[in-house]
Amino acid sequence: MKRSDQVVVVTGASSGIGLETASLLSSKGMKVYGLSRSKPRGKYSFNHLIADVTSIETLQKAADFIRESQGGIDVLVNCAGIGIGGAVEETDEADYDNLFNVNVKGVFQTTKVFLPLLREGKGKKIINIGSIAGILPIPFQTFYSMSKAAIQSFSEALRNELRPFGIEVTTVLPGDTKTAFTSNRKNNPISEESPYAERQARSLKKMEIDEQTGKSPISVANVIFKLINRRRLPVQVAIGFEYKLFVFLNRILPKRLVNWILYQIYGK
Repeated sequence: MKRSDQVVVVTGASSGIGLETASLLSSKGMKVYGLSRSKPRGKYSFNHLIADVTSIETLQKAADFIRESQGGIDVLVNCAGIGIGGAVEETDEADYDNLFNVNVKGVFQTTKVFLPLLREGKGKKIINIGSIAGILPIPFQTFYSMSKAAIQSFSEALRNELRPFGIEVTTVLPGDTKTAFTSNRKNNPISEESPYAERQARSLKKMEIDEQTGKSPISVANVIFKLINRRRLPVQVAIGFEYKLFVFLNRILPKRLVNWILYQIYGK
């Protein structure tokens, strides 16, 4: 099947980074299929398909539809993700199970389903949305940090698995970004008697302020657009000078010092 447009699949396309990415790529003339559990609010310019990254059946249904209409895809952007906040000791098993199902298993399942279509594509790329928290783990967002560290490892290993097929893989590392992710994050209710009460409240409040004064999700979408147009992808891409600096300093400073700094910002 001949096609002139680049075909891109974006997960988490109902809001935030996923919605901005799908919208931007569509405006640039790409054939975009946005996947999410519910439709975006308001008008959108891309093709939307209902699919849940935790459901292999809905993902396969979406992949079959795209294969029939396009023959293959050129780019997969894994944006779907959720967050939880709170002390490890007081986090419910159901909450961290759900987080890992979406943030880790969801990326694996989506990639697994769409890889056969990617092999049929051109300029083949997988762009996974990680987080600076995957490199600089944040207390009271331990499970989220773990999930994003897993995405970093997944991307780096997958990059070499897929190298012979000409499929490039990278992880994008946003820092604080102003989206509904903040309000949608499930924070553990905590009693005043908890030994973590004051520190958890301060840490989560600090994170909320940082996120809501952070970068616009369109800045992440712009980086993704530029990556799609590159011939070769870097292993990882931090967004913004300050976060590039953080990644660099994390490489050269003693780990104990980096950990202490994170404690001063988010743990005290």
